[in-house]
Amino acid sequence: VQLQASGGGSVQPGGSLRLSCVASGSIVSINNMGWYRQIPGKQRESVARIISGGSTYYGDFVKGRFTISRADAKNTVYLQMNNLKSEDTAVYYCNMIVREARGTINNYWGQGTQVTVSS
Repeated sequence: VQLQASGGGSVQPGGSLRLSCVASGSIVSINNMGWYRQIPGKQRESVARIISGGSTYYGDFVKGRFTISRADAKNTVYLQMNNLKSEDTAVYYCNMIVREARGTINNYWGQGTQVTVSS
């Protein structure tokens, strides 16, 4: 299984970006999907998670600015980020817990996509 993230870039404060992450491989189902970020010099932190039932969880710093969604038919998770702030600058990683055709459940990470918020 491989995860491919896209959608990062540079925006001004107050701008928006939409991140996408697609999983490929021998996938039966995907339980949890999520986005994490790592700011230089800090530990990786959870941004948002969405479980198979559709419930969502957000980091406290999101405060209504981001929305996570999933398209199970496409094995894809999205993160719509609005009203971006300079402190959102980080490398964003997608994460999925995948039930594979071989019968195992494994945790996978995408390669990371840079988000830079600057005027």
